[in-house]
Amino acid sequence: MTQRSAGATAASRRARGAKVRVHELPVLQEEEPWTPEELAEVRAELEADEARLQGELDEVEHDLVVLMRESGEGSGDDQADAGAATWEREHELSLANNARSLLDQTHHALERIAEGEYGVCESCGRAIGKMRLQAFPRATLCMPCKQKQERR
Repeated sequence: MTQRSAGATAASRRARGAKVRVHELPVLQEEEPWTPEELAEVRAELEADEARLQGELDEVEHDLVVLMRESGEGSGDDQADAGAATWEREHELSLANNARSLLDQTHHALERIAEGEYGVCESCGRAIGKMRLQAFPRATLCMPCKQKQERR
């Protein structure tokens, strides 16, 4: 199934209002088709991650607001204190960016499940592989495409 045909299939499925048929999700040749239970397990894991990541992001963003508010109060701080505050702020920004990125990836995976595109490599249009998705549910590339991407 090509990427174009996978997208067209998903679009026509949405237009008809049909539910995702798990047996139509692509798998590698040596793999068994998805079962409803397996897909439900992956979806539940993604939804749990979504809730956890949203909580982490809310907490980090709150901490950032507190740090920004407090940074104006220490006008008499020495250089070491200012450096520590800057490091802490950068650390919180890094945590927020990481949580936001993972949350975006999680939303994307859930959308792909809903649209019937889950398991289709976004680069070549071939199957990503059920075992890969069960290990890393946010995967959007098959192993050969992921390896090419990492070599760049």
